[in-house]
Amino acid sequence: MADEETILAAATRHLNRDPGASMADLAKAIGISRATLHRHFATRETLLHHIAERALDRWERVQDEAEIDDAAASGDPARVAASLRALLRGFLPLIDEHGFALTVHLVAAYLAADVSALEERSERLEEREIALYAAAQRAGVLRADLPARWVSDALFGLLIGLRDGLARGDVAPRDIERLLFTTFFDGVGPQAAPGSEATS
Repeated sequence: MADEETILAAATRHLNRDPGASMADLAKAIGISRATLHRHFATRETLLHHIAERALDRWERVQDEAEIDDAAASGDPARVAASLRALLRGFLPLIDEHGFALTVHLVAAYLAADVSALEERSERLEEREIALYAAAQRAGVLRADLPARWVSDALFGLLIGLRDGLARGDVAPRDIERLLFTTFFDGVGPQAAPGSEATS
């Protein structure tokens, strides 16, 4: 019998492809009976709430493991760069969840319960990252002519693009780290001085 973690992961993947999926649709996609799904989560709203909480938990864990707060406070270019790369690498296994983590305000449309705590937590986690991006700009790790919040938005877009590309089969799993790193750092990394060659 599928455990709760397996159900949440599978439901997240399916909802990314079909946001309007019913509990019956989700049970079929997961490979369990509707009754089993309802034993774990009485309603669709309860399931969505748990998915959002799980996404936020995993997002925060990646931030903590990348030590983004300490790196940002240090101002040390090498430490900031290492933390930023650890953050991006840590996001790769979370591609399915990241969309939920940053769009919990959309989950609110499906939930009768108050989700302000989820929204506040999502905003707090995003602000932690924006502080890292700003520190990376000051340290010369990222280009300084872009708003730090735009850097955050751009990374989110890349992660969603990878998620959708994987789902469509346009992107191979073995290529996602290379695609993320090259696209992100080529776009928001420090720019080469006029007349000089950009380095990889």
